[in-house]
Amino acid sequence: MRRSRADSDASHAKLSRRAALLGGVQLLFMGGLAARMNYLQVDQADQFRLLAEENRINIRLIPPSRGEIFDRNGVRLAQNVPSYRIVIVREDADDVDAVMDQLSQVIKLDPEMRERALAEIKRSAPFLPVTVADNVSWDDVSRVSVNTPALPGVSPEVGLTRVYPRGSDFAHIVGRVGRVSQADLDALEDPDAVLRIPRFQIGKINVEARQESLLRGVAGTKQVEVNATGRVMRELARREGQSGADLQLTIDSKLQNYVQARLGTESAAVVVIDCENGDLVTSASSPSYDPNLFVGGISSADYNPLLESKYRPLVNKTVQGTYPPGSTYKMMVALAALEAGIAGPDDTTYCPGFLEVGGRRFHCWKRAGHGWVDLETSLEQSCDVYYYDLALKVGIEKISAMANRFGLGIKHDLPLSSVAAGLAPTKQWKQSARGADWVIGDTVNASIGQGFTLSSPLQLALMTARIATNRIVTPRLIKSIDGIEQPSGAGDPLGISENNIRKVRKGMQVVVNDRRGTAYRSRIIADDMRMAGKTGTSQVRNITAAERARGVSRNEDLPWERRDHALFVAFAPYDKPRYALSVLVEHGGGGSAAAAPIARDVMLQALYGGEPPLEAYPTADRDRIAAQQEQLRKIQPQAAINGKDQA
Repeated sequence: MRRSRADSDASHAKLSRRAALLGGVQLLFMGGLAARMNYLQVDQADQFRLLAEENRINIRLIPPSRGEIFDRNGVRLAQNVPSYRIVIVREDADDVDAVMDQLSQVIKLDPEMRERALAEIKRSAPFLPVTVADNVSWDDVSRVSVNTPALPGVSPEVGLTRVYPRGSDFAHIVGRVGRVSQADLDALEDPDAVLRIPRFQIGKINVEARQESLLRGVAGTKQVEVNATGRVMRELARREGQSGADLQLTIDSKLQNYVQARLGTESAAVVVIDCENGDLVTSASSPSYDPNLFVGGISSADYNPLLESKYRPLVNKTVQGTYPPGSTYKMMVALAALEAGIAGPDDTTYCPGFLEVGGRRFHCWKRAGHGWVDLETSLEQSCDVYYYDLALKVGIEKISAMANRFGLGIKHDLPLSSVAAGLAPTKQWKQSARGADWVIGDTVNASIGQGFTLSSPLQLALMTARIATNRIVTPRLIKSIDGIEQPSGAGDPLGISENNIRKVRKGMQVVVNDRRGTAYRSRIIADDMRMAGKTGTSQVRNITAAERARGVSRNEDLPWERRDHALFVAFAPYDKPRYALSVLVEHGGGGSAAAAPIARDVMLQALYGGEPPLEAYPTADRDRIAAQQEQLRKIQPQAAINGKDQA
């Protein structure tokens, strides 16, 4: 049946509308596609070009050369030396195990490191080099190079590593570096990207750590072209970094070496300060350790003995160790009384061998007592009763305030790890720290540097330098940075009456130079080098009434850990002080017997700039000193004696 014309026209109109709608949709789609293509190819062209380049070009960091460390005379204390290692590339080696076996015939391979290398090879891309032997000798490098045809994929590489040419002498000052650990990264809020470079070394303790930002330098960069698998095809550009700053310390390496040799196996510390500028000329802690063992990672066999030793070689006793200062604290009590006008230098106190306070007897070290003593005699013979009585008149607040003025109980700003503040106790301190009231016996104990009072050898040397100069001498360890001199530690006037401080100095002078002085046997007889000082002995145990009744046990009859600490502080020359020092011998017994002889030897070495003439010693000591000097010459490295190994 034929369709009517009206039906045909209606059907055609419907098809036309559908075609128009479909065409519109297609046109809209094509327009959107064209707009998107325009956006991607024109508007975003630069962005996608950059992304493409980043897939092809990598920016890689070049580790900077670490700054070196020198002593005051330019002797290297920490330096960078070439470090050779042997690497293997898996895709070039084919049979890695067979090549490793062949390599072990050429050089000695550590089995543990070989296992680590094999594990790393399995994890790494086949074209990346993996270290199989680290810190190898030049002879090993030569042997590997000669046998290269028989060792496919094996090659030597060279880098820089830290070396400490003076070994244990400076471990407690310079410190050491080690590979960056996760703990190092976690401790930093925004870690430098260079710290993530494999085998990168960072300062761990002391100057190496505290001056890390200066020593590290700034990393360089290089642009390399890589293919789709990450293989480096070529280097496109390079920007060199900036080496770390070189540091010059105030320490004299020759004197430092002598002191370490003189201390020998003693558990002890010595600090020598230049009175003119506060320079730490020597800061020696014994026993020490070789920091080179830590650079590449120390073994348990080497580390455990250091950790377990009762002499604590890992601890820097000069600044970390705090000890009762014993009778070296008596100068603070005397100055507090003199400055307060409570006592005069000619006032006398009777010492019967004890002072009874609150129903308790506080004994003098001399059981029979010293009789009538004034300030000078009290220092000369180290009478305890004189200071018991004086402290009760002055009070603990004035004594501790005076100690603070002389650098005790203060944490000093030095680029060393774990610098201790010590303690010059007060009533408020005891209440807050111990939850107890201050009692009169606490003041009596503090008057002779016992009880709660604690000081480090650094603080005692600083106290002595301030007594010698009447200035606020501050300790300085960094002499210059990249040749730029650092501020002096000479300090402003201390503000103590010169007449009062002169009386204390005179008392210290007779301690060493008067026949009745506790350190007379350690005197210097060269007229222009005469030394003033003060002995100290600090107890580490309580002496019971029963023990006093039967006789106090001698230190040599006690176990080492229960013996008294021996201390001595001094400055010289007396008329024009140049150096101040402190000596601590842990559990050494009496300060006059154990610490003062060391102090005299060290002071003479400092004053003469090397081995002193025997004429500076008393006649009776010269044969012994000559034998001692001969023995020390054998211990000291010849380079240290001659002052060689300079930059």
